[in-house]
Amino acid sequence: MIVAVRQPPRLAPVETSPVVRREGRQSAEMVLFGLYEISKILNAPVRLESMLASVVNILTSFLAMRRGMIVVIDEIGEPEIVATAGWAGEVKGRPIDSLPQAVIDRIVATQTSLVVQDTATDPLFADTPAAHDPSRVSFVGVPIKDDVKVIGTLSIDRVWDGSTDIRIDEDLRFLAMVANLVGQAVRLHRIVAADRKRLIDERSRLEKALDEKPKPARVRVSIGGIVGDSPSVRRVMETISIVAPSNSTVLLRGESGTGKELFARAIHELSSRKAKPFVKLNCAAVSESVLESELFGHEKGAFTGAIALKPGRFELANGGTLLLDEIGEISTAFQSKLLRVLQEGEFERVGGTRTLKVDVRLICATNRDLEAAVAKGDFRADLYYRINVVPVFLPPLRERPGDIPLLARAFLDRFNRENSRRLNITDKALDLLGKCYFPGNVRELENCVRRTATLSRSDTIRREDFACAHGECLSATLWTGAHHVTADEQLTALKRGEVLVPGLRPPVPLPPTARPHDSVAYAEPQAESPLCEHAGPDCPAIGHRAGEKERLIDAMEKSGWVQAKAARILGLTPRQIGYALKKHRVELKRF
Repeated sequence: MIVAVRQPPRLAPVETSPVVRREGRQSAEMVLFGLYEISKILNAPVRLESMLASVVNILTSFLAMRRGMIVVIDEIGEPEIVATAGWAGEVKGRPIDSLPQAVIDRIVATQTSLVVQDTATDPLFADTPAAHDPSRVSFVGVPIKDDVKVIGTLSIDRVWDGSTDIRIDEDLRFLAMVANLVGQAVRLHRIVAADRKRLIDERSRLEKALDEKPKPARVRVSIGGIVGDSPSVRRVMETISIVAPSNSTVLLRGESGTGKELFARAIHELSSRKAKPFVKLNCAAVSESVLESELFGHEKGAFTGAIALKPGRFELANGGTLLLDEIGEISTAFQSKLLRVLQEGEFERVGGTRTLKVDVRLICATNRDLEAAVAKGDFRADLYYRINVVPVFLPPLRERPGDIPLLARAFLDRFNRENSRRLNITDKALDLLGKCYFPGNVRELENCVRRTATLSRSDTIRREDFACAHGECLSATLWTGAHHVTADEQLTALKRGEVLVPGLRPPVPLPPTARPHDSVAYAEPQAESPLCEHAGPDCPAIGHRAGEKERLIDAMEKSGWVQAKAARILGLTPRQIGYALKKHRVELKRF
């Protein structure tokens, strides 16, 4: 017999005994406690399937039931989630097979509760294991609603053994309240899941749109007057573009001829001080006595020949930028005078007593190893720390061979403008230049191009027009000792990959081409042996630096790659060792 109940039956008020009232209070307390425990489960941050399974399991503690089931249906009425309790080992197959689809459809269609007192005799359970159960089993099911829409069912069954006093109306009320809580939880989870899916779909759509959208080309920092597209030059220009807007002191480091003054002017032009003066001074070009007057100025009559007041470079650069080139060449006595103005921004003119205060952005440049000079006491450590705020290392030309053709064409264009000519240069001529070490860096390359352009007899500079193609390169003879070796002998040795060292026979094998040892491969491959190589042991491009790096690596290997031990071997400080490792791009070995 099937009973469809839309609401719990109204019971007429009757006079109850104290025992009945006490049992009623205990039942009410049990219901409240059960709802409290179920609400805690439904508020837990767990998956919906696990949450519903916990709800069904806890129902066994509050109801005289054998098995329970929660079925959540999807939009088309098919079971989406099935949570059960008490089915394991009792029913073969899936638990949902024991609950006929017709029962679920009846509850969903009528939106009311369903009570079956004996499942064995009810047609709805005819094709289920319940029809063959020897025990008398009753079924109670209630709808799970989301507002007015049924989204599932909550059902239990129990075995009637005649010894338990069970009230169907109380079970229906309790299950209806539980179903209401479950409906709210399912609705909330579905809202969250829908939002999550919407966000994921939106993110996927945006990512797909970004992938399909043409990616802009990599923005390269361009600074007027600086020619170069190699990775090392791009890194320097990116660093300068970051440093320039600040007022931090910059120390430009690099070999002679790498363009330190050009990069210093670029820092000034990219800063907020570009409308103010850019003043420069080569500290190595003047004596110590004159240097003080040049930097700080002098009063009239301060010394013989001081016929008028003269402002110094610090005054002239007030509000702007001051470049102190070759700062490593100043004496230790003058370094202390310079330190004050760098720290306080105050100084007095030579022969004056009035303290002047200036606001100057300082850029220093040097090709010396300041760390070694500090260790020897030739350079003050406090001044070193004051100027070495933002060090920028300028790469030598041999570490950027790909820029040589660009620079050569730029120098040739400048020569044409200055001399009203229209010279061109061939690719083979550029290939020849790309094989030189250029110990003098960009300055030497410019001189080489200008010299060849000046002596050119046609409008096209060819490979044969360069002196090194005939073994007459002055730089090559300087560093290979050609005053003892004829040009023909030297050229023949270079073609064999050898170098003739003065006073030494037989020829010495040519050292490998100096190239950076980092992971960025930016040197173009060379198809033929280089013809113009400054390869002598005294060549500053490879001789001295190669030996310095070899000594550094040898000391590190002897010390087990412990920088402190290597510093003691070389008589340096650990900080200097760290700088040397960075300068020569030596990768540390870990053991």
